[in-house]
Amino acid sequence: MPKRISRRKFLGEASCAGIGSLSVLTSLLNLKLANQAAAANLSIGGDCKTIVCILLAGGIDSFNFLVRRDVDGYAQYSGARTDLALGSETLLPINQSGVGDGNLYGLHPSCSGLADMFNGTGPFASSGSRLSFISNIGTLVQPTTLTQYQSGNFPLPKSLFSHIDQITQWQTSVPQGLSELSGWAGRMADVLHSDLNTGATSMSISLAGNNVFQIGKDTLQFSITEDGALLPSGPAAGLGSTEARKNFAVDGLLGGTYNNMVQDAFATHVSNSHDSQAAFNAVYQSIDDSAIAPLFPSTGIAQELLAAAKTIKAREQLGLRRSTIFIQRGGWDHHGELLVTQAAMLEELSDAISAYQQALEILGVADDVISYTASDFGRTLRSNGRGTDHAWGGNQMVWGGPIDGGNVFGAFPDLSLNGPDDVGFGGRMLPTTSVDKFFEEMSLWFGVSSADMNMVLPNIGNFSTEPTIGFIS
Repeated sequence: MPKRISRRKFLGEASCAGIGSLSVLTSLLNLKLANQAAAANLSIGGDCKTIVCILLAGGIDSFNFLVRRDVDGYAQYSGARTDLALGSETLLPINQSGVGDGNLYGLHPSCSGLADMFNGTGPFASSGSRLSFISNIGTLVQPTTLTQYQSGNFPLPKSLFSHIDQITQWQTSVPQGLSELSGWAGRMADVLHSDLNTGATSMSISLAGNNVFQIGKDTLQFSITEDGALLPSGPAAGLGSTEARKNFAVDGLLGGTYNNMVQDAFATHVSNSHDSQAAFNAVYQSIDDSAIAPLFPSTGIAQELLAAAKTIKAREQLGLRRSTIFIQRGGWDHHGELLVTQAAMLEELSDAISAYQQALEILGVADDVISYTASDFGRTLRSNGRGTDHAWGGNQMVWGGPIDGGNVFGAFPDLSLNGPDDVGFGGRMLPTTSVDKFFEEMSLWFGVSSADMNMVLPNIGNFSTEPTIGFIS
């Protein structure tokens, strides 16, 4: 199975013109690309699927993101949120296209792009609704009631309300902990990669470096940047340049034969990684992005989503019938200055996601891509004076062509402080939907069989009596 490519740039540097190993590398690269293209043409036939995770690291205050705007719901919301409540007149109305849950909702006023995606308006008038919400979702070991939580002897996620633990648990989907750390996407790759993918690139592609989400027993990440593979830029002409001398030295190290078996094996492994990065980059750079690049703002998250769109378009050439992409945008830990800071960040996120989904439509790949957000946890409803603190259940987005768009799925909680869904500390919502049910539905769509589901999601049997969420059309 392909292994994660090191992020240290010297391991992925390409040979320069005039260096002796160039012809060998070029021959290997051309052969590798030809083999990948032939394999793709023979075996893919359009059956490609990609899951994209955007991790909103820090714990997003998602009850100021998705707000009930009906009279009773808004009164409950504003009563709990006090000085943090958004004005009802500022909310962007979103209208459920299906039966939904019967409530009226609005989005944060900074999220006009997401409102269009939900409503099927603006740039999405021709495609229709592309986005839905999963309300009050969180990590659970098994279905849990408030009474069970309060008993003190019921199985619960380890270290609730802790950043490092909860952000890991969203990626592993095993909140009681694992003896050997792996993520649910990595375990999917363990099950699917060798049967469905034919190229040299890992099924797990990360724009955020190392992560738990994409690690499996036999699978590690293939790290890229918004510019493509981890290859250098800069001068490449003549041995007089620093870049050329460095590449010459690296090529010499990689091309050597060593008496020490460990050294020789390491050089071979690094050389293969070098070639894989070069092969990926050759395909990535060939993607014409002239029709989509102008859609994307210059923000970091937008440029990473542009890179994700190009990578998705390149997957057939890369021999990837199945792939996952991981992106991270941090900074959501708003203990202070919630209203002002979150408004700017949500606008950035909304504009980037809207551009990304428009790009997938233009590239003709929207119908086989599911994207979703994850976060450490929700946040308290009660204000701490300037912001909010760590909590549990929250609201997340899922979007794409396969999604039954324009709906709020799950059970939106009672937002009353000390109410039936509050575990205490000023509005910590007990999740009514588990991440396992969310991930199960995506995994089945992705091609994981029911027989393999326990390997991908070890706790899924605990939720066998819970209904399917139903967010995939």
